[in-house]
Amino acid sequence: MNNLDKQYTDLLQDILDNGVRKQDRTGTGTLSVFGRQIRHKMSDGFPLLTTKKMPFRLIATELLWFLRGDSDIRFLWENNCTIWDGDWYKQYKTTCSEPYTLEEVKQKVKDGDHHFHDSMFDMGPIYGKQWREWNTLKWETTNQIDPSHPDRPMLKWKLDGIDQIANLIRDLKTNPDSRRLMVNAWNVGELDSMVLPPCHYGFQVYTRELSLEERGELVMSGKYEVTHELDFVSNKIPRRAISLMWNQRSVDTFLGLPFNIASYGLLLEIIAKEVNMVPDELIGNLGDTHLYLDHLDQAKEQIGRELSESERYKIFEDRGYEFRMVKDWSKEEQYDKAGIPKRTREPYPLPKLLCLDEFHYLMDEELVGEVPFPEKIEKFRPDFFTLGNYQAHPHIKAPLSN
Repeated sequence: MNNLDKQYTDLLQDILDNGVRKQDRTGTGTLSVFGRQIRHKMSDGFPLLTTKKMPFRLIATELLWFLRGDSDIRFLWENNCTIWDGDWYKQYKTTCSEPYTLEEVKQKVKDGDHHFHDSMFDMGPIYGKQWREWNTLKWETTNQIDPSHPDRPMLKWKLDGIDQIANLIRDLKTNPDSRRLMVNAWNVGELDSMVLPPCHYGFQVYTRELSLEERGELVMSGKYEVTHELDFVSNKIPRRAISLMWNQRSVDTFLGLPFNIASYGLLLEIIAKEVNMVPDELIGNLGDTHLYLDHLDQAKEQIGRELSESERYKIFEDRGYEFRMVKDWSKEEQYDKAGIPKRTREPYPLPKLLCLDEFHYLMDEELVGEVPFPEKIEKFRPDFFTLGNYQAHPHIKAPLSN
């Protein structure tokens, strides 16, 4: 069942019908609505849109960049990911009196040119830095005695980094009913140091116990190896379902939102795998939800339109079908039975996420067994994750506003 594409195209139509014109930092202008939501059951399939082809590998690359706590754009370049090029190059041009072109910089990096300082490629304390090393000041005991209090040592401030992802994994394993299972990227004190403040600024996860019936369905699905009856009550069969809800202040609905949905879907799958839970529901809370004014035609193309009877008949005929004299079957019913689309961009079934098992997920021997998640994530590669049976309509090109 693919309700995701319908939610998304309904959202596009909502903005076209109800959006108000607003100016924005890019100078492009938008049609904007406020306060919308996307909800998706992960059991219905992996949340990658089918009404236009999506570059899943780029999505996986960016997510792994975040999870590594990386803010150096060269990791993205090494994996042929261009998502952040515009924002990085905009920053780069402000720091150089005679900047190279973006392609010249990339080529020099590829050729091993050491002319550039490493700091030039840093994007500031953006998503990954906040997820993995949120800066905080803590009191630390020293070896010196406090003159005003001879009975106790002096204290000093120490800058420390909080690994929110590691803490989340630990808490899911030790206190899964906690209401504090949250990760935040909106660090007010460091916004000015970021090349771009976070659009999706935080997420929360929620777990619940699976019923015996639900666990039985997992056994019947064949996804888990069961050798005897005791396996059913062991921890090998997940005991909990896990959901993820992300919050987003600003939503580039045509280009950005499809990436965000799939990225958080993949994040939910990765976390669920690590803590042996079943991915349940993915929820996106959307603030300023907009279409750039130079995306309106593309949005209309993706929404599509109803096919006429003659258009459906042509597809029917092109596929080699012939009408049959079947009692009580109209032409429309025969079209439906033959799987003839009703719209120009009829959604396809959602794909399935493959290769998120022990063989592909932990390909290095050193990662087999109980290895802390922060160590595992350093070994992850975009090609660890692939999709099965992904069918999509052609890509729709649209300009990116930076």
